Amino acid sequence: MKKNISTLTAISFAAMLALAACGGGGGGGDSSGSSSGGSSNNGSSSTPPASTATSANVTTPQYTADSAQLAVFNTLNQQRQQCGFPAFVENTQLDQAAQAHASYMGQNGGTISDTEVATNTGYTGVTYADRAVHFGFPGSGVYTGGASAGYYTNATLSEAAYGQQIVNEWLGGVYHIAVAALPVTEIGVGWNETTYNGYPEIHSSVSIANLQSLSGNLPLTFPCQGTTGVPYKEAGEFPTPPNTSGAFGTPVAVVGNPTDTIVLTSGTYTDTSGNVITLQVLNSTNDPNQELSAFEAVAYPAAPLTANTTYSVSLTGTRNGTAFSRNFTFTTGNVVG
Repeated sequence: MKKNISTLTAISFAAMLALAACGGGGGGGDSSGSSSGGSSNNGSSSTPPASTATSANVTTPQYTADSAQLAVFNTLNQQRQQCGFPAFVENTQLDQAAQAHASYMGQNGGTISDTEVATNTGYTGVTYADRAVHFGFPGSGVYTGGASAGYYTNATLSEAAYGQQIVNEWLGGVYHIAVAALPVTEIGVGWNETTYNGYPEIHSSVSIANLQSLSGNLPLTFPCQGTTGVPYKEAGEFPTPPNTSGAFGTPVAVVGNPTDTIVLTSGTYTDTSGNVITLQVLNSTNDPNQELSAFEAVAYPAAPLTANTTYSVSLTGTRNGTAFSRNFTFTTGNVVG
């Protein structure tokens, strides 16, 4: 059975230009600041070039083969790319920030959180942005955020399976689904394991950054036409999405460019038997948790869906005041987020 070591903590973005934090859970914060330059290798007293958002990018993922981190990276990119979102590029500074936070959670009782407390063991920064800056990522003019999750089951899985399960927890969340849908291009993955009753207890964090404009027929959605294997229910999420009590069903995120305003007005799912499910519609203007940015909206069923079932989606809304509609199908897996 699954051990509830903590509720999930929502994705959060420290945003410039007065953009609200996306899915905070306390993780948002000011990203202002600059990285400090280190000594040059040749002993020169000259100041090295300032770090940029892409300075620590690597063209080929450096995560160990068959590792949970590689599974997180590959699974997120597979889901993002099939729906038209840009693939993540690994950034080693964000890796360090994410790894530090995953370790911090493990060193402090396994409590899953966005933020850190300065007096606690393993502290490297209060927010995702602070921790990224600590490891050299630029703190001015770059969007930086992240998400964290924990998982336990009384069985031993492969490392890749653990990584995929952590991604499922994010994909099933109204606020966490942003990991698959926001227009960011860089990621770092952190992973920590302790032992509980003889089985691994997982603490994972991702740091993501660098908002960019999207291409294609906007707004984009996740899931999208043909998506398969997504969780049919989410066991719980923090903050709690409106009008839910306990488990709820697969959300769909609708996302535009960072300067866009997306407003969903209606949404339904229809199963293969013709049963229609009216969706909850959440925009930045009606989100009581104040987690969604203006360029993102989410529709979701207040009760779990059915595993291994195809649903037809119908959405209507506006992008910058211009009406749009989206109609597509996706299929759930026998997976719980």
